[in-house]
Amino acid sequence: MRSVTSFNDSWVFSEGFADAATLGSGQPVSLPHNAVELPFNYFDETCYQRAFTYQKVIAWSPEFQGREISLVFDAAMADAVVYLNGEEIVAHRDGYTPFEARLTGKLRQGDNLITVKIDGSENPEIPPFGGRIDYLTYAGIYRDVWLKIADPVSIGNLKIETRDVLSDTKAVSVRCDLANPQGLAVTGTVTALLRNADGELIAEAIGETRGESVTLEMTGLKGIALWDIDNPVLYQMEVQLRTDRGRDICSSHFGFRTAEFTEEGFRLNGRPLKIRGLNRHQAFPYVGYAMGRTAQERDAEILKHTLHCNLVRTSHYPQSKWFLDHCDRIGLLVFEEIPGWQHIGGEEWKQEAIRNVRRMIERDWNHPAIVIWGVRINESQDSHDFYVETNRLARELDPTRQTGGVRYITESEFLEDVYTMNDFILGNEELPGSNRPRTPLRAQQECTGLSRKVPYLITEFGGHMYPTKIYDQEQRQAEHVRRHLEVLNAAHGDPSISGAIGWCMFDYNTHKDFGSGDRICYHGVMDMFREPKFAAYVYASQCDPSEEVVMKPVTFWARGERNIGGVLPLIVLTNCDEVELKYGSLTKRVGPDRENFPHLPHPPIVIDHRHFTKDELGVWGMKWESAEFTGFIAGKPVANLRMVADPVPMTLKLEADSGSIRAEGRDSVRVIVRALDQVGNMLPFLNEAVDVTVQGPARLIGPSRLVFQGGSTGFWLESTGTAGDILVSVASSRLGTTRLKLSAVSEGAVTA
Repeated sequence: MRSVTSFNDSWVFSEGFADAATLGSGQPVSLPHNAVELPFNYFDETCYQRAFTYQKVIAWSPEFQGREISLVFDAAMADAVVYLNGEEIVAHRDGYTPFEARLTGKLRQGDNLITVKIDGSENPEIPPFGGRIDYLTYAGIYRDVWLKIADPVSIGNLKIETRDVLSDTKAVSVRCDLANPQGLAVTGTVTALLRNADGELIAEAIGETRGESVTLEMTGLKGIALWDIDNPVLYQMEVQLRTDRGRDICSSHFGFRTAEFTEEGFRLNGRPLKIRGLNRHQAFPYVGYAMGRTAQERDAEILKHTLHCNLVRTSHYPQSKWFLDHCDRIGLLVFEEIPGWQHIGGEEWKQEAIRNVRRMIERDWNHPAIVIWGVRINESQDSHDFYVETNRLARELDPTRQTGGVRYITESEFLEDVYTMNDFILGNEELPGSNRPRTPLRAQQECTGLSRKVPYLITEFGGHMYPTKIYDQEQRQAEHVRRHLEVLNAAHGDPSISGAIGWCMFDYNTHKDFGSGDRICYHGVMDMFREPKFAAYVYASQCDPSEEVVMKPVTFWARGERNIGGVLPLIVLTNCDEVELKYGSLTKRVGPDRENFPHLPHPPIVIDHRHFTKDELGVWGMKWESAEFTGFIAGKPVANLRMVADPVPMTLKLEADSGSIRAEGRDSVRVIVRALDQVGNMLPFLNEAVDVTVQGPARLIGPSRLVFQGGSTGFWLESTGTAGDILVSVASSRLGTTRLKLSAVSEGAVTA
């Protein structure tokens, strides 16, 4: 029987690489780990583009005798080489997919030294490198490592496929691939057990094997619930292997669902669903990629429950299994793609990319949340033979999902099942010589160049076309909002478009060749701490009011913040039927702007001079009044917001995502700090510093002095391995000190 245990603790980290056979001096670290902790901005990204060494001693154990011993790396960036007692065991070039270092037969009595060399250099033979990429690839063993102990013959992988999903009686098959690295003769049985979410046995199948893969079928299944975004029901397939070479048990969660991109749009379980999503990089401030399970899961929750998206694109590489597992659990669809950004390298580079297709699909083919494989290098030029092969391999490995290939060039060769397009036409009307009016999206066939319509999905828009900071002038933020509204409205209005995925979820660090010169691309609808900009509410407001009532005026409520002055036109992002604005003695109630946004589920409410004359709202030089917004649904008030004319700093508010973190491993929790006025609104231009102190079993990630941006800032706390109370203090010269008490608890005792 297998055991898989964490191998994350007690590593020794050092810069450079010299000797794989000797334990060197270095810094004790736990994984996930970022080789170089970076400043928030204004840094030299070449500082991590070099070699680093991770070492750990593994002592011989009697349980190793006669068994298969390996280390499983969820990912390491990049060009990793694993050594055991100075002998090279395995090399893995890709920085985003898992690999296994087999130690069987090489472990000796006593202590054994594991050495891992990783190289953060941007090797032009490894995707995504060779050109210039608009994101950072932080060096380090940034995902988990596991010690796996199994019998000589074990289960290598499970491939689960469902059939007849929309029928009353459903079917499922599971293919069990065996791992037999010693090439032993083997005879045995494979048993598959289908269980529901409560662990109850639903069906069972058994087959025999002599070392080959075994596919088991279960048919006539009744009472099976579908996996859907609103009801993500998961089932478990447990597979038991019994042979004369040992036993094994392996299980995988999956769901019964259909997902199809058609010429008439996307269908989930046979019903039309307009995709509304955002792209996500897996990066965090200071530590880059090196965030563990909780932070990965939290990003999925923000996308699903804060932004109310129904799909995320894992731009531009396979992301953490913790993130994908949580997408399965909460019902967030996923577009997953291979590593790459515009550049296509030579033949060996292409072969590595093709291997990435295999690694991605074989790792993730059981996730019901994943509905399409991205098998083209993001925004690359056409490459016929290369992309014929990536599509062929994807379809061979997983015939249950369609392929896509993200491009931004028009009339690109269509080899995939879905034409996936980055459409950045909005804003091009500002270019010299442009004679095109303001256009949210181009017609499908203008982009494809085809005479017919095909399955079609917008995979990026916005982003670099209109970068916006969380503290930018209100007028720019309002235009940022309008651009996201216009594209989503256009996508909703065209039934042949499956949906639109905005660029992007949050701001991210980048190379010197991109962004705002400070190594940040301010392309997100959130900042790097996942604090929402106004544009975030474009997405959030499209949810049904039964999920959340949203009412967000796109204003700081100040007469002199916009050009010329005033706050009109004032966009209110909401799913309310009406919004009432009280200003002084005046009260006006306004409904959604269906004239300009007829296709959105919940158009914004736009208050302008049709509702207030310039005299009513107060011209320059008149007294500025406070305002009160009230949202109504079916004639009843459901939301209220007051904005004062004279905001002053009153409150320093701390808010943590959770009241506790796991003591073991490298768990983390995000804490947001907000400066609030007398009615609880953020102060967007209070650019003061706060000092953070932490007492107890937790470490502050990043600096202890932070500066507000847009009225807030944030940080993550990381567990240090022991349980106990954590006291966080945040001090401001103007707002005093606020404290927050958290707990580091043993596994299984974490509270929401």
